[in-house]
Amino acid sequence: MSIWVVLGIVAAIIGLLVILYNRLVALRQTRNNAFSDIDVQLKQRYNLVPQLVETVKGYAAHEKQVYENVTKARAQVGAAKGATGERVAAENVLGGALMGLLAVAENYPDLKADQNFQKLMNELSDIENKIAAARRFFNNATAEYNTATEQFPSVLIAGMFGFAKEEFFELDEAEAALVQKAPEVKF
Repeated sequence: MSIWVVLGIVAAIIGLLVILYNRLVALRQTRNNAFSDIDVQLKQRYNLVPQLVETVKGYAAHEKQVYENVTKARAQVGAAKGATGERVAAENVLGGALMGLLAVAENYPDLKADQNFQKLMNELSDIENKIAAARRFFNNATAEYNTATEQFPSVLIAGMFGFAKEEFFELDEAEAALVQKAPEVKF
């Protein structure tokens, strides 16, 4: 009879290990899927940038440094791949460069009144909102994954099978300061 008890305990332990491993795999997949959602929005923003730059260029031809910054930042994003710290940093640089471009646009009333510019700004605003929502979902999935890899007994499985703590997709300090700044209202 004791052999059956031992076999039952071994089967229960193996079953628990399989369940924990499968949970970690599912959480990792959810995180990867969440980054794919961000990636779709980032690609839309990436593709919108040249149109926005060309529209602003027509009105503010002497703002060469701003265009170079946006173009350089866009190239960095194109070179960075996956959900890495390098990719997050490149996206933050592009976001900051776009903020600079939009600051230049504020100095040109004719540009702000241009329908093409307004359309592009609406698209950019929509994309930025979608990126923010996707970023929140990604960070939530990352937090859930990281928590699972650090909790006992999952931590034993995580270490054995290479489930490592993952990075969040966070704003850099400059972009976070711009986002938190209250909008200026003029009448």
